[in-house]
Amino acid sequence: MTAIGLGVERARYETMMYFRQGDTIFFTFLFPVVMLGIFSVAFQGLGNVGAAPDGSGGITRAAYYLPGMIAAGILLSGVQNLAVDIAGERSDGTLKRLGGTPLPVFSYFLGKMGQVVATSVLQIGLLLVVARLAFDVALPTEPELWLRFAWIYALSIITSAVLGIALSAVPRTGRSATAVVIPIVLILQFISGVYIPFNVLPDWLQNVASVFPLKWIAQGLRSVFLPSDFVAQEPNGSWELGWVAVVLLVWLVGGLIACRITFRWIRRDS
Repeated sequence: MTAIGLGVERARYETMMYFRQGDTIFFTFLFPVVMLGIFSVAFQGLGNVGAAPDGSGGITRAAYYLPGMIAAGILLSGVQNLAVDIAGERSDGTLKRLGGTPLPVFSYFLGKMGQVVATSVLQIGLLLVVARLAFDVALPTEPELWLRFAWIYALSIITSAVLGIALSAVPRTGRSATAVVIPIVLILQFISGVYIPFNVLPDWLQNVASVFPLKWIAQGLRSVFLPSDFVAQEPNGSWELGWVAVVLLVWLVGGLIACRITFRWIRRDS
C-alpha cells in the first residue's frame, strides 16, 4: 500500500478505536453538546441576547452560544484528543512498536488527522441538529455563509490537529498528559469567547487571548452563525476574517515545525 493508503486505513482504525472509549466520547465528542444544553437552559431566564429595552428582538441563548461550542469542539477534537492520545501511546509502548513496523510517520499523522476530521464532522452535525431541533435555533441559509464556514472549519481543524500532535511531546508520561493538556484547553475556552462574551473581558486578557487560535476560531464562527449586527460587539467592530486566516496559518506552520522537531517514536529521555 502507498503511504496515503496506509494513512486512510489507519484513520479508519483510529476512528473505530475512538468510539470504543467511553471517557473520550464524553469529554471530547459529547462535551460541547452537553455544555450547549446547560448554557441554553441555565441562562434562558435572562432573555434573548441583543434584545431591545422592551425585551423584543435579539437571539436565544442557544443561538448565541452555538458558534462558541463548535469552536470548543474543534479544539477538543484536535488539541486535547490528540495530545492526550499520542502521549498515552508513547508511554505504553504503542509508538515504539509502530516505529518498528514499515508504517511511515506521514501515514501515522494522516491516520490521526483523519480520525479527528471524521469525529469532528459528526460532532458538529450533532451540535447543529440539537440546536435546531431542541432549541429552535435558526441556522444560516445563505450559501456564502456556509462557504465561509467550510474554509474556517478546514483551517481550524487542521491547525488544531497539528497543535495536538506537537503538544503531545510535552507530557513525560501518559498519566500526566491529562494534567498538562486539559488545564491549557480549559483556560483557553474561558478567555476566548466560548463561555464568557469576549467583549466583557478586560483589555489585557483580550490581548492575551488574541495570541492563541481559539479566539479567532470562535470569532470566525460567530460571523457565520450570528446576525450581522452582532459584529458591533467585536472588539474592533469587525469580524476580521483576514486576521482569522493569518493567525491560524501562523499557528499551523508553527505547529508543523514543532512536530518535525519534537516527534519521536520513543522519547529521547526514555
